[in-house]
Amino acid sequence: MVADCQEDGCVRWWAGPHDVEDLWRCDTMSNNAQHDHGHGHDGGAEDGPSWTRAAKLLQDAAPITVPEGASAMTIRVEWEPGDPGTPPHRHSGPAFGYVVEGAVRFELEGEPERIVEAGGTFWEPGGDVIHYQDGNALTDARTSFVVTMMCAPGKPMLELVDEEELEQRAHLRAPRP
Repeated sequence: MVADCQEDGCVRWWAGPHDVEDLWRCDTMSNNAQHDHGHGHDGGAEDGPSWTRAAKLLQDAAPITVPEGASAMTIRVEWEPGDPGTPPHRHSGPAFGYVVEGAVRFELEGEPERIVEAGGTFWEPGGDVIHYQDGNALTDARTSFVVTMMCAPGKPMLELVDEEELEQRAHLRAPRP
């Protein structure tokens, strides 16, 4: 089974002899009628069982590099109002997150700070990239997110970055708002 459409967050699943280039193209199943958001698939019950229409794409991250022999862990993080979150750190492998409630202040090395609100996703490539912020952007409500992290064998899942390295790499940080 593979997915054939991600437009507007829709993912349809199908089994068939399609090549990789067609994997995410909405016109792969071009003989179908248009479904409810109008891009070439029928969203009604006649289009098959409900499980074929139940998935919604939340995040598509590429390219990713997963360390050979990596393990994975999924955690839920809950920050109180205004909590700045984890100090600058890095992960040995990629991490993929989903904000359950509230809003996360998210900043990776080389990218501007942004706010990811409930229902939003984030990811980081891991490796050498510094993750500067993951705290609660709200001062009056809790924030929680779920994150799945890949970890290289023999490495910690999270490694704090010391002040000396932060100073050495300051030129790689995006301008602050």
